[in-house]
Amino acid sequence: MSAGSVSYKRHRFPSELIAHAVWLYFRFPLSFRLIEEMLLERGIVVSYETVRRWSLKFGVAFARSLRRKAARPGDIWHLDEVRVVIHGRPHWLWRAVDQDGYVLDEILQTRRNTIAARRLLTRLLKKQGIRPARLVTDKLGSYGAARRKLRLTVRHLSHKGLNNRAENSHLPLRKRERVMQKFRSPGGCQRFVSVFSAVRNLFVPPHSIDNALSRHIHRIRAFVQWNNATALTA
Repeated sequence: MSAGSVSYKRHRFPSELIAHAVWLYFRFPLSFRLIEEMLLERGIVVSYETVRRWSLKFGVAFARSLRRKAARPGDIWHLDEVRVVIHGRPHWLWRAVDQDGYVLDEILQTRRNTIAARRLLTRLLKKQGIRPARLVTDKLGSYGAARRKLRLTVRHLSHKGLNNRAENSHLPLRKRERVMQKFRSPGGCQRFVSVFSAVRNLFVPPHSIDNALSRHIHRIRAFVQWNNATALTA
């Protein structure tokens, strides 16, 4: 489903309200029921199930539009994986972020081995269209093996203390996982993280911004970009 194929037609609520509800869900650790209550306080009667359906229908399209207009990522890639349990079965969410903490890609897999690491690197190289200046990982040997199989000659630093950037990127998702009381399916997890990371990339200032005025300007620009991304076919 492309962004152009999504429309607000036949929705009785205005597009601004729908986009706002979707933004609340993916930007903050809120449940659908809490968003229902927040909208009710404003005099807007919307069920939590309606908010859930809006998030499913529009979230992916919004994220795709945001990624098309995203700024060029950094050239230092931090790779890491985190354990996610779905229906008692362990999965691994493999994630890559740049030196500013922006999520480059993430993929949920059932394996934690060279094949899984190679799949992440292959997706990264294809999506980014460039090779990094440096790879930073923890001491998991699968990263080095995958790099050799792909014949990447970039510098690879493998040290747990150097990879805090990637490890810290898991924390916001862990918070959301607790609010959602765990993910219910692998597909649902993959869909959520793809939208969640795109929205977070837009609104969270990069680590290079270290003063209040710059953060304020960054967020104003982020809202402008969000409004443009959510202006789908009427």
